[in-house]
Amino acid sequence: MRVLGAIEAGGTKFVCGIGNEEGEIFERVSFPTTTPEETMAQVIAYFEDKKFDALGVGSFGPIDPIKNSPTYGHITTTPKPFWGGYDMIGKLKEHFDVPMNFDTDVNGAALGEYTWGAAKGLDSCIYITVGTGIGAGAVVGGQLVHGLSHPEMGHISVRRHPNDTFEGFCPFHADCLEGMAAGPAILKRWGKAGAELAADHPAWEMEAYYLAQALVNYVLILSPQKIIMGGGVMKQEQLFPEIRRQLKTLLGGYVQHPSITEHIDQYVVYPELGDNAGICGSLALAKLALEEL
Repeated sequence: MRVLGAIEAGGTKFVCGIGNEEGEIFERVSFPTTTPEETMAQVIAYFEDKKFDALGVGSFGPIDPIKNSPTYGHITTTPKPFWGGYDMIGKLKEHFDVPMNFDTDVNGAALGEYTWGAAKGLDSCIYITVGTGIGAGAVVGGQLVHGLSHPEMGHISVRRHPNDTFEGFCPFHADCLEGMAAGPAILKRWGKAGAELAADHPAWEMEAYYLAQALVNYVLILSPQKIIMGGGVMKQEQLFPEIRRQLKTLLGGYVQHPSITEHIDQYVVYPELGDNAGICGSLALAKLALEEL
């Protein structure tokens, strides 16, 4: 069994770990995301005395995951201070001579759930995280979705809720999905973080309205066999039944499939890998790096 290294590079914290091709995590460490110099020094220090056969990196974005691109391995237009234009894979290759795979954290999580989790045995899935930001990754036909770059499904346009006057917080688009429904939008709109709001607070019907709109678009465009929703906001379990209800309403009976019409509670689900979805996703990226040799 080959040993895999994994880096879940988040905007708030980095998680580094060692595991195997079965998705088992042997050990891990985490530390805050500060500057590239400080953070990557800790990453390198963690791995430098470890033996591993490949390394997978799932990163906050936007990034360049296209292997024949001159900026492959770089974080690109992120609003996170100091990280724009940073060559993460280049830095890692200075220290470790192993196959590497670099993708978004949500593409990695989608691949992890497809390989070992809620979408195991299926042909396609979407993983969406709702937290500090909103992002989604997709596996279609057993392959991660790439094109010009990677999907940016957290920045799609959504219709404004009839009772919502919040201007949105996205620095690029103001009232896109992320600008209206990510954790900071909840805090700025209501004056409290989601974890501080009661389960019957009107915030959750509004939140479900925005997220269900996004799922409608994903269902109509990609037709995934499973939708997996993770991230800090989705720990509010009361969101799931309301999102499912609104998804069915917004689809208006147009998509006639038992997964939606009869078994929607098994179609829109929490990650089977739970809080390990991100780090297991990076293991899955490392596994893919070996398979692509």
